Amino acid sequence: MRITLVATALLAALTACAPPGQSENTGTQASGPIKIANINAQSGQLSSLGQWENKGVKLAIKEVNAAGGVNGRQIQLDLFDDQGDPTVGTNLARKIAAEGYIAMLGTAESAVTLAMAPILKDAKIPNITSGQSPKLAELKSPFLFLNAPTSVTFDETLAKYLVDEKGHKKIALISNNGAYGSGEHDAFLKALQSRSVTPVADEVVTPDQKDFNANLAKIREQDPEVLFIGAEEVQSGLIAKQARELGLKAVIAGGAPIGTDVYATTAGLPNAEGSIVSSPYLSNEASEAIKAFAAKYKTEYNEDARMHVAKAYDGAMIMVEALKATGGEGGQKLADAIRAVKRDGLLGAYAYDEFGVGIHETKIGLVKDGKVVPEAAS
Repeated sequence: MRITLVATALLAALTACAPPGQSENTGTQASGPIKIANINAQSGQLSSLGQWENKGVKLAIKEVNAAGGVNGRQIQLDLFDDQGDPTVGTNLARKIAAEGYIAMLGTAESAVTLAMAPILKDAKIPNITSGQSPKLAELKSPFLFLNAPTSVTFDETLAKYLVDEKGHKKIALISNNGAYGSGEHDAFLKALQSRSVTPVADEVVTPDQKDFNANLAKIREQDPEVLFIGAEEVQSGLIAKQARELGLKAVIAGGAPIGTDVYATTAGLPNAEGSIVSSPYLSNEASEAIKAFAAKYKTEYNEDARMHVAKAYDGAMIMVEALKATGGEGGQKLADAIRAVKRDGLLGAYAYDEFGVGIHETKIGLVKDGKVVPEAAS
């Protein structure tokens, strides 16, 4: 009896040490719903991003569950608000690790994802994030995957258009020193330097700063042709608005945040007009697959789709495809399955590299009447 009790205790200990959704001693997955955490800001300055991401993920999982789920098992998708705060994010990472979630979708904020990544790695919980900071790729975590390009791709495309094609040399930079902003700054600066272009001004602000008049006054003295903004949606809009109010005539350019309606409405449509954006997703009319997706999204939420929605949808569908390959198991097996996914998604052709980056191309668009149109169609 004593031998039996010891063996039973040892078996229980081994099972408890296994990754969520997987029994280490048998290799069989758990039954019942598959628990996936959807972590995105639903409050705070970055809540617009998180709310878009949440809608894209929910739409994908709703479709999957309606079609029978993953090998007959439904997906339990639970939303958690990280408030755009890395400290809240780390607490949530510990929570989902303790409560048996086998995967995570989100966040949209690079700084929060960076804070969560070590905890998720230790817990062997694969995470498909919408963050774009190059620092995410530099982690080379086997459990971290991006559903969009990093700033390196966004800004190389932008520099090629502005410098190589349009011949601009007098370029000023203003960016924040958060994870996203610093990634944008460094990537765009490197792209300019590779073309022997030195910025005429390089202003750095804080992520919570709202008054940029002093920074923009310095930039105005240099009379730049282009003003590059490396910041999130609301802050980018505030910078554009104040730049125009100070009389700056430079063309405004930037990454994905410049292509959102939040940027355009915050800046004011006349101030946002003509802004140049680098993005893998420019239009809801770009292909038949995107048109169909945009129509479904419109029916579900009575609003137009946008890149943040589409990339969250792509990420959720990639996660589901990997779960089907593992039979619902999590841990290293699920991480390996995600890396093996090759998918023709809404943002492009996904093929994950050793850094966990799945998309490697963006396009140029222009803001017209508050919406982005492909540059070639402008």
